[in-house]
Amino acid sequence: MSKIYAGARLRRLREERGMSQAELARVLGISPSYLNQMEHDSRPLTVPVLLRLTEAFGVDPAFFSERDTSRLTADLRETLAGEITAARVSPTDLAELASRMPSVAQVLLDLGRRNHLLAERLAGATDARDTDPAAPRSPRSPHEEIRDFFYRRQNYLHDTDLAAEELAREIAIRPGDVLRVLTARLADHHGVNLTGEPGDRLHHYDEATRTLHISARLRPGQRAFRMATQLALLEYGDELDRQAAEDFAPGTPSHALARIGIAHYFAAALILPYTAFHTAAEEVRYDIELLTDRYGLGYETVCHRLSTLQRPRLRGVPFSFVRVDRAGNMSKRQSATGFHFSRAGGTCPLWNVYEAFAASGRIHVQIAEMPDGQRYLWTARAITRHRGGWGEPGKTFAIGLGCEIRHAHRLVYADGLDLTSASAATPIGMGCRVCERLDCPQRGAPPLGRPLRIDQHTSTFVPYPVTDHTT
Repeated sequence: MSKIYAGARLRRLREERGMSQAELARVLGISPSYLNQMEHDSRPLTVPVLLRLTEAFGVDPAFFSERDTSRLTADLRETLAGEITAARVSPTDLAELASRMPSVAQVLLDLGRRNHLLAERLAGATDARDTDPAAPRSPRSPHEEIRDFFYRRQNYLHDTDLAAEELAREIAIRPGDVLRVLTARLADHHGVNLTGEPGDRLHHYDEATRTLHISARLRPGQRAFRMATQLALLEYGDELDRQAAEDFAPGTPSHALARIGIAHYFAAALILPYTAFHTAAEEVRYDIELLTDRYGLGYETVCHRLSTLQRPRLRGVPFSFVRVDRAGNMSKRQSATGFHFSRAGGTCPLWNVYEAFAASGRIHVQIAEMPDGQRYLWTARAITRHRGGWGEPGKTFAIGLGCEIRHAHRLVYADGLDLTSASAATPIGMGCRVCERLDCPQRGAPPLGRPLRIDQHTSTFVPYPVTDHTT
């Protein structure tokens, strides 16, 4: 067993309980000086002390285990890029802060993002005054806030997942019979009738007549998802309100969007109950196309559900999930891994999610390496949706699903790949503006905080050479 140094977490637990070092030492059966050494990481937590802590305070032993802080560290590096450039802090300092005091690191992140948002609003207000004194300021998008809501929870809602699985067990959800079961539940328990939706809307619930209108254009899996979402709103409404209110004030657009997002999570967890879906995913080694065939659902729905398999003691592969369009707009991003999605710098053109557009319908596989040396296995596939009529514009997205390389052997997509060779990886970054790869020929913007080497008599393959770039 590796040694566990968790002084900051131990001290935080003690302070939250309002205990002195002497009081906690008595509970643990050790001397105050020994406890003081553990709180300052001079000594590791021993197994007997760990057992007494879990027994006395009812915390899971994993509370004290080493945590993967790579994503938190990456967030800090992006937020404090200017401070790193000015040598006021170092990347090592930020990594140590994320590891030892994650709650302090999170507060620092929140303050940095708030400062960035205020700067953006001030700049927007200044620009607006120059052209139109009555122009409104642009607040942060509620949709961005909802993405962060799930990002902070690593795309897993434990209570929601358990409730959905319990309901699935109660009404006997199983592949091939989902539509009939959901139709019966809506009718028998809520008096909701189903009918076709003749307009352009995909679905519409009329509360007055208790009628759920669903477009005939939707495939069976899509109809099931919207029926399950409506069932979540009817049966789980109070809990949706409670969870959304954890981050957003009731009555705000962000609260309403969070409520919808949680209902969508419930719907996916109802149609694809955790234990059964986890077993199936492990059985086929996370072969996405086999899972879509087995459950009769779309590629995106299955990928998104795979990214939520993080139940304690029954974890699946921790995935990051992303949906982007051809222009690089990221409309969905969720992560149960340390993979960092940039908030300021877009995405990397060397990432295989963009290659997927060149051959729609085929799964593309890539081993990618981030600037910190962390490697990931990414799968990407382009999907297209149409309204159904001739000449009507459709929607095309690339769906990316990635995991850390240490989990890649569990995926069928790793077969035949050399997972141990660093040379087999494609170097990618968090986005051109914040990327640390100064010698990347694909860079689309100059790096932040680095003076450029401008010479009218010289050109280089690297589009934005910097003055102190010596590698």
